[in-house]
Amino acid sequence: MRMYDLILKKRQGNVLTKDEIDWMIREYTDGRIPDYQMSAMMMAICFQGLDKEETYELTMAMAQSGEMLDLSGIKGIKVDKHSTGGVGDKTSLALTPIVASLGIPVAKMSGRGLGHTGGTIDKLESIPGFSTQLTDEQFEEQVNSIGVSIMGQTKNLAPADKLLYALRDVTATVDQISLIASSIMSKKLAAGADAILLDVKTGSGAFMKEKSEAVKLAQEMVDIGKSAGRKMTAVITNMDEPLGMAVGNILEVKEAIDTLKGNGPGDFTELVETLASHMLMLGGVAEKFDDAVSMVRTTIRDGKALAKFKQFVAAQGGDTRYIDHPELFEQAHVIEEIRSEQEGFVEHINAQEIGICSLILGGGRETKDSQIDPSVGLVFSKKVADPVKKGDLLATIYGNEEEKVRQAVKHFKENFHIAKDQLEKPQMIKQVLS
Repeated sequence: MRMYDLILKKRQGNVLTKDEIDWMIREYTDGRIPDYQMSAMMMAICFQGLDKEETYELTMAMAQSGEMLDLSGIKGIKVDKHSTGGVGDKTSLALTPIVASLGIPVAKMSGRGLGHTGGTIDKLESIPGFSTQLTDEQFEEQVNSIGVSIMGQTKNLAPADKLLYALRDVTATVDQISLIASSIMSKKLAAGADAILLDVKTGSGAFMKEKSEAVKLAQEMVDIGKSAGRKMTAVITNMDEPLGMAVGNILEVKEAIDTLKGNGPGDFTELVETLASHMLMLGGVAEKFDDAVSMVRTTIRDGKALAKFKQFVAAQGGDTRYIDHPELFEQAHVIEEIRSEQEGFVEHINAQEIGICSLILGGGRETKDSQIDPSVGLVFSKKVADPVKKGDLLATIYGNEEEKVRQAVKHFKENFHIAKDQLEKPQMIKQVLS
């Protein structure tokens, strides 16, 4: 085979075979196909697309390019969860102990944040002592022992995807739905779960700005998972404003703890309850959604979910005193309140730009080597459709440098809009595909 022939074939709109895709991914991963030829292939795919079979074969070739985790040693149906990312998305911190407390084994690999979106690993590592560096054996043993473990992604998990994503990132070929779907699902399939729940965000703070595009992406991922023999559910959820009230690593950990105590913000609580319920159904613990919701609310009310979170934190070296007493967490030195200069109703909060506020403060990474300040961020007092009076507190900014706080305040004000007329509260759950 020659890469030249495959590029020409795809450029002309023809379908690549399984053997051709397997050969291409293997040769590129091993360094025998140069970047410039793979760039040409990615561009041809952007223009011509991939059919359902091509997308599946590309996903499997990338998944099998490295380590395929074998979770058969873990008892029960393993249900994984993936979010396409957003601002204030601390969902895994509250979700995983809830479902683990109800008998669903959670063996999850998570990543770090880059840009305006936060990473689960960064949030967990803001708990003093918490380690996400586990061996495969430790990972499996912990899930069998307490029902939940979260570790950082291994270097050898879908290495072809890492190479391809880095290439797509600099060649303007990121936003092709089949390539996005295969990138996400290659890692999920390599991670070894029996069932996968997808939280696909849509809105100003999400990669997929329009709901129609989010639905297309979700459907492609569900189709890939089913073709690979996995049970699949995708939930399309709102990211037109930040999730919950807190943005920033320690601030989000505190909000997750509040939620496990039954005191979380309404939108975040609704999301966690919905996702947890679908995980219970995927794992065979509940047959009906309403029954699953009831189970989720009971395990929170009885304190079992919070107890599971503490057990999970302790198992990975974290200091559980911070869970019992969140006031022990490090707090930023510079605290600035933002108050309304007018009366009306919150009209729009640009989620992506609010994420940039946290980035300005030092709460996110501009490059992979950037150091994160876990104590900085912001906490909202008002969300979309809330009434506002002149002088009302809109948000509180937490930072450690006066100049960065000043810049973040200015950026916040430019992206938080108040109008005379009240809007409807945003709908958190847009659609469910299964």
